[in-house]
Amino acid sequence: MACVDAFAQSPRVLKALPVEPVVPSAVPAKRLNVLLAGISFDGVVFDSRDHRLAVADQAQGPASKWADSSEAGSKTGGLAAINAGFFTPEGAPLGLVVSRGKAIGRWNGGSSLGSGLWFEDASGRMMLARRESIGAVAARKTRELIQAGPMLVDRRRAVGGLDDVKASARMVLLWDGGHRWFMARTTPCTLDNLADALGSTSPAGWPVHMALNLDGGRSAELWISDKIPGGPAFTRPVWNKPVRNFLVLHPRR
Repeated sequence: MACVDAFAQSPRVLKALPVEPVVPSAVPAKRLNVLLAGISFDGVVFDSRDHRLAVADQAQGPASKWADSSEAGSKTGGLAAINAGFFTPEGAPLGLVVSRGKAIGRWNGGSSLGSGLWFEDASGRMMLARRESIGAVAARKTRELIQAGPMLVDRRRAVGGLDDVKASARMVLLWDGGHRWFMARTTPCTLDNLADALGSTSPAGWPVHMALNLDGGRSAELWISDKIPGGPAFTRPVWNKPVRNFLVLHPRR
């Protein structure tokens, strides 16, 4: 990976946002399968006023609790699930993970594989951000968090300097900066091609404000339940290796 963000030396304070009443959206969650710039995206579009993501982590390591995204999603009452963060050969998180307010793993301050964050703050708002905009101290105080990377789109601009040689299946989170999200698996592509495609248009029909690359390649898997319009679906390569954690989509209660 060629894009490595500098680690912020001083921790940032994550400002608490006012808790707003949940107003149901007009667009329900649904499966979306679309071809964009030669890259196929398959996943679920949803509105964070109706749905939220939660981390399903396995404290004892990959496959110690759930064999795959189908089990992680269905056994935790979810509607869809994707694999999430990177992990070491020993099965430990390669970066910080927060699940139900409990911090797991260690802050990844130097690698591009930890340059971005998906998180849910104390008010219940979900966001994508670069790690230096939050910092290690504030990141540990979130409700849910996955540290991954590299960032693909930053404030509607494709991130430059990414790998343009290795083509692999990718797992991505796209965010419009407000309430609209797309969690998806792509067909094999380079990080550079993927960033360029997302920076110029959007598979979900709205401009991508931020986009984050999650663990992909042999770990790339997607499960969608039959409760999601367009489902069910389960994509997992036969050569797939077990993963440490997942992001599971749940309806807001």
